[in-house]
Amino acid sequence: MNPPMPDLAPLRLTKHHGAGNDFLVLVDVGNAAPLDTDLIRALCDRRFGIGADGMIRILDGGSEADLAMDLHNADGSQAEMSGNGMRCLAQAAVGAGLVSPSTFTVSTLAGVKTVEYCPSERADTAVASVDMGVAALGPDQPQQFAEQRARQVDLGNPHLVLLGPDPREVDVRELGSRLQGVHPGGINVEFVAVGPGPDAITLRVWERGVGETEACGTGSAAAAAAVRSWGLVGDSVEVHNPGGTLQVDFVGDRLRLSGPVRKVADLVIDPRSVLDAARP
Repeated sequence: MNPPMPDLAPLRLTKHHGAGNDFLVLVDVGNAAPLDTDLIRALCDRRFGIGADGMIRILDGGSEADLAMDLHNADGSQAEMSGNGMRCLAQAAVGAGLVSPSTFTVSTLAGVKTVEYCPSERADTAVASVDMGVAALGPDQPQQFAEQRARQVDLGNPHLVLLGPDPREVDVRELGSRLQGVHPGGINVEFVAVGPGPDAITLRVWERGVGETEACGTGSAAAAAAVRSWGLVGDSVEVHNPGGTLQVDFVGDRLRLSGPVRKVADLVIDPRSVLDAARP
């Protein structure tokens, strides 16, 4: 018989979303509660756990920044950066009194990011924007049909942007998982069409380590950068994700992602109960 596993201290989490892209956030500035892969996967499971696209720990930023972000995808794998995750982190950090609006910095695996945070009249809603840095554009990849385009974009994490038919008609699960599988280390895949209006694009996304999500911040920025490089939008782009609209603005060679963020819940979690209830 296996010995019983030790009790684990309760976790005090908050849950937030940006355009439906949701995250569990743990304030851990003392780095006292590292989370293992099994627990992250169990917490993020939408049927057997709490449910989220990813897990964020807020750490002390040391000499580099005000705060640091430790980000994991729903499958437990570590991720370099998330635009919506960063905006959720901002709301949690302000709510916990770690920083004050309006501007602060966060260290990530993709570099130090500057966040602007604007509270609303409601305590659970705000608007947050993130300096996403410079998009590194790969070569324009030849396609069979003139109305289709493809380009890889790096924003500290990898993206493949595919311009084509209405994204609503794309089998995102089948095509996204297949394209992700042929790229070493995986890749985020954005399916994009121009419109519905000028300087607007419509997007669905397959995120590595998660699957299809309601929105993607880095994906929205990458898609806007690629479509702008093809001359189809200008310097201020509305990105229509299934979960809501995000704004991407180009300031010189840098991108800024903006949009609403909302707190969903305060949670006190017994890690042992979550692990015991995890998917078989």
